[in-house]
Amino acid sequence: MDLRALVVFPDQESASILVPVLCEMGMALEQTSSISRGLKLVSDERYDAILFEYGGEESSQEFLTRVRQSPKNRPAVLIAIVDEEFDARPLFRLGVNFVLYRPLSIERVRLSLVAARGLMRRERRRRSRAPVSLSVNVSYPGAPDLKATLTDLSDNGFAIATAGHLPDTGKVYFEFSLPGQRQIVRLSGEVAWQDSSGRTGVRFLDVPQASHRLIRSWLEKRSAEPKESAERPSTQKEPSSKEPEQSETTQKEPAHKPAALTTHQLPMSPQPSEVPLRALDAGNRRKAQRVACTIGAEVYQLGSKVPNRCTLSDLSEGGCYVEMPSPLDGKAGVEILVRTADMKFKIQGTILATHPGFGMGVRFKFRDAAEREEVLRLLGVLAAGPVLDEQSH
Repeated sequence: MDLRALVVFPDQESASILVPVLCEMGMALEQTSSISRGLKLVSDERYDAILFEYGGEESSQEFLTRVRQSPKNRPAVLIAIVDEEFDARPLFRLGVNFVLYRPLSIERVRLSLVAARGLMRRERRRRSRAPVSLSVNVSYPGAPDLKATLTDLSDNGFAIATAGHLPDTGKVYFEFSLPGQRQIVRLSGEVAWQDSSGRTGVRFLDVPQASHRLIRSWLEKRSAEPKESAERPSTQKEPSSKEPEQSETTQKEPAHKPAALTTHQLPMSPQPSEVPLRALDAGNRRKAQRVACTIGAEVYQLGSKVPNRCTLSDLSEGGCYVEMPSPLDGKAGVEILVRTADMKFKIQGTILATHPGFGMGVRFKFRDAAEREEVLRLLGVLAAGPVLDEQSH
């Protein structure tokens, strides 16, 4: 699988570090020092990764916005290089996947790009998503049926726009007819992310065979159409049946625990205006934005080699919640070992609070910029929403 990268860097010193690592990874490469030339390439060509220098000025802001609006490069992995003092957290909400801090080093760049390459390959394997505009019937227990507009469809999930928020946990049932099809698609899903404007990402749960075939055939037909052919709003008759094809029960998470995403089963990536702000900000009175997640890890008491299995949740740049039945001694520091499909790192922390039977809150203690970068990269992956595994039937 050949991966293509675009490097947009006026700073040739940084480019001289990035380019050899990209070539070492066997990636086809285009390079320019001009943002205007970079915008033309983004408009004309398709890339798996785009690396650019972000300084907060109007031109780099425009470049970021245009990339995420580009039909060809909306799924590209975005990697921003910023100054060491720069607060990169807002960039993740604008669609940046990874952040590298100056001064760059070959070792740190290589580590970050290896993680980014895994995300690129999954994005390549992902089934295509197609823009569409049609009405959807939405129902869930305890509420009247409502209408929504489906805006983005794949065979793993879709994005919709609603007048209000859907429930964060439990199954939601959907009915709609795709353009050019008479049959009704019926399926259930769960909310993967929501933002304050009513945009919602839905992960499919139970999709009957007939409905799955309808979605697949429509996507295949859509991908075969000329690229300049834009999807028009559907004029199909609205589905009227409100009973799901299968009997399903609603399961709710405990009230004390937020709905969680795992690093190996995340929703479709929201576009820049669709970043899951609610998941990041709801009920958050802390300064650092937090992401609900479920990440298996090991935690050690400082000075001990005895591993304790745990689960990290409620992750931010500054700390996390460590779920484990028997929290460690709050007077001592801890070291957390994190492993995902794409990265592995250790980070030390201080225990701020313990809750026997549940876990403990930990504040990170960064020993150097590289450790901070690892946490930011993991947050970027979580916020970006890597692709779901293909649903089997």
